[in-house]
Amino acid sequence: METVRLSDRPGAAVDDGVTLTELALGDRCNVLHFRIDPGVEFPEHRHEHEQLGYILSGELTFVLADEEVTVGPNDSYAIGANEAHAAENRGDVPVNGIDIFSPPRTNPDWESWYREQREG
Repeated sequence: METVRLSDRPGAAVDDGVTLTELALGDRCNVLHFRIDPGVEFPEHRHEHEQLGYILSGELTFVLADEEVTVGPNDSYAIGANEAHAAENRGDVPVNGIDIFSPPRTNPDWESWYREQREG
């Protein structure tokens, strides 16, 4: 068994107000911690990975093709593989949460990925 502490991993500051930290990695999925400051928007994107998440603090609004869904502390969510989605922190406090990706999303260059999403 492997254990990973958030405090032992360097986070990747992918843009002003966004920090992503890779945590545990398995053969079929991986865990990622995120922090998104107020006012930050992730543009619409899609990926081959199924994405499951849990909000620890703050509120995050997902913008989907036909609806907007706001999730907050103790809420979880599931985004299907290749499902288009955007996310925004419309609140006054940072959002902290956990994402699980399957298949694993290992060692991406988050800064380049985020920049590509923003530029379209």
